This record gives sequence, structure tokens and C-alpha cells, in this order.
Amino acid sequence: MSTIPTSIKMDRGTNRLLETHLMPARTLSIRQTRLGWFQECLGCEAKGEFKFFKEGQYPNEFATAIEDSGFCIRCCCAPCHPFKMTVAETGTNAELLSMDRPCACCVGACKCCCYQKMSVTSAGQNIGSIEEQCFCCVPRFVAYDGDGEKLYKIHSPTCCCGMCIDCCAEGNPCGKGCCKVSFRIYPASQAKTDGDAPYLGVILKKPKSLATELFTSANAFDLTFPENASANQKALLVGSAIFFNVNFFERQQG
Repeated sequence: MSTIPTSIKMDRGTNRLLETHLMPARTLSIRQTRLGWFQECLGCEAKGEFKFFKEGQYPNEFATAIEDSGFCIRCCCAPCHPFKMTVAETGTNAELLSMDRPCACCVGACKCCCYQKMSVTSAGQNIGSIEEQCFCCVPRFVAYDGDGEKLYKIHSPTCCCGMCIDCCAEGNPCGKGCCKVSFRIYPASQAKTDGDAPYLGVILKKPKSLATELFTSANAFDLTFPENASANQKALLVGSAIFFNVNFFERQQG
């Protein structure tokens, strides 16, 4: 992998919380819990609830998050429904970061407007956003920093000159539950991001147990951060993982 240059009430903690938890982390795990499984069995999307783990510390989470959205809007508009979500430190309930995802059209090819987008803040400070781009075959996204400058390009690994998703890029078939699905992180300045192009990091959706896969939309993600990424940049990628979850995986079982 190549590298990229670097640069909280609840009780509204400070950015020091982000630095404490995210700066030392090279990898991070996110686990969605089976909150509202009965609603899901009835065909209604339950609130998203997530737990966050540092490398080697599972099952002791350092932070949790619960989606803030109405029942009716989830049932009628999921997975395009608007919601807000705050990631809070376990034990203190201090805010690490907050996400705001407005209602927009589902991710789709050849759109010219109404793109999917999510903004990420911490202690009231704008950290950045992740936004869908116009694409033909493989969904593509750009992560922007707090100043609105392009920071990362993000999309699944591709083959056939970028026309198809490379389903074997992460070693599929994996032989357990659903196959792995990855979103690779590239520098915004990198022109070639298809095929075997070098990448900075990855957001990887992992397979789950068969029972979890069949009866809920609870998902699991592993993040590998770009080397030398700042705490704010890592927080933006954490938000991006939640963004990809709601856009691509929330209603796979429905």
C-alpha cells in the first residue's frame, strides 16, 4: 500500500478523545448488533446499533453508536432514510464523532443529482464528508476533508478495465456466510484506481454466522487505515463504513 500526507453533550468531549482512541489504531473493527431482530423478521428495518473495537481488544468495545431515526421513516424509506448517529465513548458517553445522512436517491448508475452523502463532525467541528459520484458500472465515492477538499477516492476492487467488481479480490469464496466485500481507499490525486492499482487502506465487510446472516441485517466490518492518517481522517473513514453499510447491506435479507 502507498501512503498519503497527514494533517466531543452527550457531554461534547474534545478532539483529544479521537486522538486517544484512533491515532494509535492501524486497524479497527465495527460490529452491528441484532437490535430489533423481531422488526426485521416482519420486514421493517430496525435501528442500527454498532460497537467499535480496537485491534486485539474484542469483545471489549471502546465506543458504541445507535441510529437516531423514526420507525415510520425506516419502514417506508430504508435504505434511503435520513438519520443521525453519534459514536460515544463506552463508560463516559462522551462524543467521539457524529454522522448526519440526509435522504437522497439510492446509489445508482448514471445519476446526475441527488447523490448519497454523509457528513461527519466532532465536537461541532466539520471533519468531512463522503459522497457518491456519477458512475456507469461500479459505484464510486469521494471522501472530502473539513475544508471541502478531495481526500480519498473509495470503491470496490475492479476488473475488466473497471467495468466489473472483482469478487475474488479478497480471496472469495470464503466458505462461511456471505463472501467478503471490500471498499478500497485511494489518494484523491491518484489517476488510476482500477485493477491492481496500489491503495492506502480498505473497509472490509466480513462474513458472519449463518443464523445472523439469515435472520438479521447485522453486519461486521474491519477497517485498515491509511498509513499516517490523522485522527480526523480515520474518523471520516469510520463514518464511511457506516455509510456503506446502510447503502449496500441493510436490506440484503429483505
